[in-house]
Amino acid sequence: MIHVRHSAVAAVPVDVAFAYIDDYRNVPTWMFGVSEFVPNGEFDQGLGATFDAAMQIGPSTLRSKLEVTEWEKDRIITLSALGGVANSSTWEFTAVDDSNTELSVDFAYKLSDGLAGKALGMLVGPFVENAVRNSEETLRRHLEAEFAARGKS
Repeated sequence: MIHVRHSAVAAVPVDVAFAYIDDYRNVPTWMFGVSEFVPNGEFDQGLGATFDAAMQIGPSTLRSKLEVTEWEKDRIITLSALGGVANSSTWEFTAVDDSNTELSVDFAYKLSDGLAGKALGMLVGPFVENAVRNSEETLRRHLEAEFAARGKS
């Protein structure tokens, strides 16, 4: 299993950060490459919720089904792939103080064993690292802008 980890502090309270990330409608606005993210089942948040996702990778669209496999309000959200390439993303939320939250993401994926999998890993690894970093930076900007706008209204 390959892990890409990244963390940064957003200038928003932990409950604001969690609520924003937990709202599936926001995912395409900040998650790098994601063009669709829609509920597929009776729940649209929380443990056991499932989603159909589409991600643009170059000219190709990769479709997958994801399930929330870990969820604790204001603390953690883990999404895991159901079939296809084994992958998961875990977002952890830690209050630094009343108005700042550390956002930590761990994106894990497993490619096939053997030379082909290793070669693919050398190509995919840098892409995933850049995608994770870009997603976190975009997410932080959106969170802070929305929180600032809310405070002015």
